[in-house]
Amino acid sequence: MESRSPAPDFPAILDWVNVPEAPTLADLRGRVVLLWFWSYDNVHCWNLLPDLAWLESRFNDGLTIFGIHCPKYPHQRDSEKVLKAVNRLGIRHPVASDANLDLWQQYDVDAWPSAVLIDAEGLVAAVIPGEGRRQDLDEKISQLLDEAAERDLREYEAASVASRPEPAMPLRFPGKLLATDSRLYVSDSGHHRVLECNHDGRIMRQFGSGDRGYWDGRNEECGLADPQGLAIRDEFLYIADRGNHAVRRVRLESGEMETVLGNGEQGRVRPHNAEAVSTPIGSPSDLAIVADKIYVVSSSQNQIWELDLARDTVDVFAGNGKLALQDGLSLDSSFAQPSGITTSGLQLLIADAASSSIRLVRLIDGRVSTLVGSGLYEHGDVPGTRDTARLQNPLDVAMDPRGIAFIADSYNGKIKALSLKSGAVRALNVNHELLEPGGLSIAAGALWIANTNAHEVVRIDLSSGLGTRVPIGE
Repeated sequence: MESRSPAPDFPAILDWVNVPEAPTLADLRGRVVLLWFWSYDNVHCWNLLPDLAWLESRFNDGLTIFGIHCPKYPHQRDSEKVLKAVNRLGIRHPVASDANLDLWQQYDVDAWPSAVLIDAEGLVAAVIPGEGRRQDLDEKISQLLDEAAERDLREYEAASVASRPEPAMPLRFPGKLLATDSRLYVSDSGHHRVLECNHDGRIMRQFGSGDRGYWDGRNEECGLADPQGLAIRDEFLYIADRGNHAVRRVRLESGEMETVLGNGEQGRVRPHNAEAVSTPIGSPSDLAIVADKIYVVSSSQNQIWELDLARDTVDVFAGNGKLALQDGLSLDSSFAQPSGITTSGLQLLIADAASSSIRLVRLIDGRVSTLVGSGLYEHGDVPGTRDTARLQNPLDVAMDPRGIAFIADSYNGKIKALSLKSGAVRALNVNHELLEPGGLSIAAGALWIANTNAHEVVRIDLSSGLGTRVPIGE
């Protein structure tokens, strides 16, 4: 057996958000423990969750998993916000808020996500960083459990489930939305469905069964997973089906859904003139349509893809895949977990979440420039000019015909207005509390907001500035 060191126990300062009592590693002798260090803004942490759920099921009689949340942003130091993220992501194992990065430093972790495996005697056996490591984790956990059994150390009790759920509401963590002159489409992301409503909040139709899944069908007889961005062209509603790594299309006349991009597998390739339905994409979060092209935000690949509806092919339009804030022509540029997109004439505006910035992409040549923001760790809540203004994890952007870009400045709980002419950024005075707003749309004289952590949609009248809650499904 390789040399192993004792695992540091949980410091008392940790705040366990979804269990009543703090656990200790000493009480888990005989079991393999997996600590995963994560931050809830990070798409690579989200992508690790299916692997963790698979491991929890496979090794239920010998493995215990703990999530250790280590914040990137000041906003995430609040344990109640961490609990919201735990419920939004469907995490069922105990999670602690490591607000001051105490345990992160004790384990010498340096990346989100990172998995630390502790053997049956409480010794650190392996550190496995990154996502897409299911096989590595599976093999190492199997080895450690077999080792414990051979030495007659193994305990076989099932792991307990942790839960401190949200109250039941008609919406659950709505992500993105799309308003038209007469309809409001809402990605009810936590219920894995998209709702078609009128402007008064009456639900007309539902797309998606309400259970997480991936299959085509009609209206409620199809499967979605964490749906996000929405766009309409002709008689079709397009859906960024983020949890399924796909783009889906609903024929609005019949309610029939089909897949137009992706195969349900997480993408890590750079396509060139590739067949769209057989090409995997990573975490598509939003969509924008210009003529017969759909521009798709691939959050985990840090790119903007171009889906050609006439040819059913897909290419990378902008972004070299590196996590960075770098301007330049098309594939020479870099994004940092882009999350929202809208059009402004022959330009795209991108909410680049991990760089807390707003980017502009010219359709004529793919040139990328930065309108607000200056780096991966340069964030805040500061109005001002393009050079001085600061945002904190913006998730969406919507374009007003008057030349104003509205920004869902999620971790500041605000809507910001950016003048494309002057470059000035200011906060809107909204008479409604916003909790990590994630989606924006403009139609019918109003700004529509997906107020994600409040499980609601808010309508801001653009003439009066007054905000009201839209009673969807009530």
